[in-house]
Amino acid sequence: MKDELLRELRERIDGLDDGIVRLLDERTAVSVEIGRLKREAGWDICDPSREESIYRKLAQSHGGILPEGALREIFREIISASRALQAPMAVSFLGPEASFSHQAALAHFGHGIRIVPQASIPEVFSEVEKGDSLRGVVPVENSAEGSVKATLDALITTPLAIRGEIFLRIRQGLLSTCGDLKAIRKVYSHPQALAQCRKWLQTHLPGIPLVEMESTAGAARRVLEEKTGAAVGSRLAAETYGLNLLAGGIEDNPSNTTRFLVIGPKPERNDGGITGQGKTSILFGTTHVPGALHRALTPFAAAGINLTRIESCPMRDRMWEYLFFVDFVGHMEEAGTRACLKDLEKQTATLKILGSYPRGEEPT
Repeated sequence: MKDELLRELRERIDGLDDGIVRLLDERTAVSVEIGRLKREAGWDICDPSREESIYRKLAQSHGGILPEGALREIFREIISASRALQAPMAVSFLGPEASFSHQAALAHFGHGIRIVPQASIPEVFSEVEKGDSLRGVVPVENSAEGSVKATLDALITTPLAIRGEIFLRIRQGLLSTCGDLKAIRKVYSHPQALAQCRKWLQTHLPGIPLVEMESTAGAARRVLEEKTGAAVGSRLAAETYGLNLLAGGIEDNPSNTTRFLVIGPKPERNDGGITGQGKTSILFGTTHVPGALHRALTPFAAAGINLTRIESCPMRDRMWEYLFFVDFVGHMEEAGTRACLKDLEKQTATLKILGSYPRGEEPT
């Protein structure tokens, strides 16, 4: 009886799978036609606001037993594969392969991209500025270690815009070619990764030297050649380089999160971001007089706009004068945001709009 029921259910699954494939083919054909129209119009093949609106619509209409996160991941790969058929999409990131920036790029764009690892953050910006990559992914701040100065410095001078943000929960593991924790004689990783796991390392590997590397993925590649070495890195790095995961979740703070920015050319048309789900990043400088910063922030308070981040950065060519990076809720095409920025411009010496983009989904 059970065998017969199982056979019937499997036949039903087979029928549903056939239907899903037909619908995917139909959806892909429409997507390819959209890509053709975009190319003829000279529009960007990647439309983050449109993609985000798809995810939000799915979440609102979804009432089944499939978890919302799983549904989002499935459609991210459907959209990624469709986008790849519209036009090949190269994405640069702080490498090497299997770095957390690589992980963030896959989480945002899916696997239908051509990955282009770069050795430094300035090289990511350069690759996108030259047009060799359509997008770049760079870390901008970590919940435990603070801001990434190289990214802030690059934002000051780049002609590119911020086109999206990604929040990635940082899960660290101890990776090695050997299978015994007692055999480890050195631990390699990026300075921030070592700092994020300091308590665990002191408890489980007391007295073992910690060696700083340019990246967690670089550390993983290093221990391929060193049988008594271990690297602090991601599960993706372990899978990519064929290493054993000796321990997982070794970060001291389980809520440790890094925010990444997606950078790209400024949109030639509105991203379609007037949805109530936008965020804007700006950079401004004030005159070196008392109350200047207070006056600059007054338009935000008057407009009831929520600031999600403000950070000062010293001007390189002017001693004791500062630029301020500000993120706030709202899209620059919204009337209230436009009015606020117009008032802000009157109160500042310099103002640069870094970009408006869909708000990223923060880990809970």
